[in-house]
Amino acid sequence: MTPENPPDDGKRTRTDAPTETQYSDDVLVTPDWVDARLDQFASDDTDLRLLEVDVNTAFYEAGHAPGAVGVDWRRDLRAADRHDILGPGEIGEFLGSCGITADTTVVVYGDNSNWFAAHLYWQLTYYGHPDVRIMDGGREYWIDNGYPTTFDPVDPPTVEYDGTLDPPARPEVRAYREDVLATLGTDTAFIDVRLPEEFRGEITKPPGIDEGAMRGGHIPGATNVFWAENVRPDGRFKRPDELRAVYESRGIERDDDVIVYCRIGERSSVTWFVLEELLGYEHVRNYDGSWTEWGNMIGVPIEVGDE
Repeated sequence: MTPENPPDDGKRTRTDAPTETQYSDDVLVTPDWVDARLDQFASDDTDLRLLEVDVNTAFYEAGHAPGAVGVDWRRDLRAADRHDILGPGEIGEFLGSCGITADTTVVVYGDNSNWFAAHLYWQLTYYGHPDVRIMDGGREYWIDNGYPTTFDPVDPPTVEYDGTLDPPARPEVRAYREDVLATLGTDTAFIDVRLPEEFRGEITKPPGIDEGAMRGGHIPGATNVFWAENVRPDGRFKRPDELRAVYESRGIERDDDVIVYCRIGERSSVTWFVLEELLGYEHVRNYDGSWTEWGNMIGVPIEVGDE
C-alpha cells in the first residue's frame, strides 16, 4: 500500500455527502463527527483524544487528521519482550504518554480499514477504558473524501492515567489457547477471518507479510468469514441488516458462544467489534494469539482444505 499524498498545504476540498451512520456514536463515529471536533482534538485538554493507529508510520508522516496522535502499532502496542499485547502497566504508560486519562473520550482510526485501530479498541475494552470509539472508514476514507489533513505531528502533554487496569475489567472479551482447546468439539462457533487461502492451509500468512506459522490450516470446526465482508468498498461498515445476513447465512446466531481469530489478532478485532459492538452478540471473544500461536504449537489439531 502506497502512502496517500495530501496537497502541500495540507488542505483538501471536501467532495463527499454527509456521513450518517445507523450505529450508536458511543462506539462508532462518522468522519463528519470527527471533523466537527478537530479543534477539541488539537487541544491539550484531556476531554477528547484522536489516535491514528498504523502499522506503517509512513502513512501518518504523509498526512493525517489535524490533532491526531500517531501510534505505531508495532512499537507502541506490542509487548517488547514477548509475543503479547501490552500488560497493565505498559498500557497505562502508553495512554498517559498520549495525554489520556480515565475520563478521556478516545477516538481511534487507522490504515487497512481500521485493522490496527480496532485492535487498540479491543485492548482498551479488555482493560476497561470507559469511552473508546472507532472512526468509520478509517484513514483511507478520510483521505479519499477530502477531509482536512496536516503534516504536523501531535505530541500532547504526558499525564498520569488514573484508571484501574489490573486486573482487566473485561476478561470475557479475550480467548487464550486454553479456552480454544477447552471448547473444541463443543457448540462454540469459531470464526476464522483470514484469506480463504490461509484458511485452507495453502499459505500461512498474507502475501508480503514476514511473520507466520510453521503449519497452515485452521482450527477444527472453524467457519471462514473473511474480515472484509464486514465493510463496504469504501471501507465503512455495512448496514446492520447486511452485517446480520453475513453471519446468519453461516449459521452464527446472536446467542452463540463465538471465538474469532486471524493471524495475530488485528483482523479478527474488526470482526469482534462488528459482532460485539455493532450487532450486540452476547458472547464474543478475540483469540489474539491466533494462527501465529496455534499454527506453531506442538500437538494441537489442525484442519486443512475447505470446511
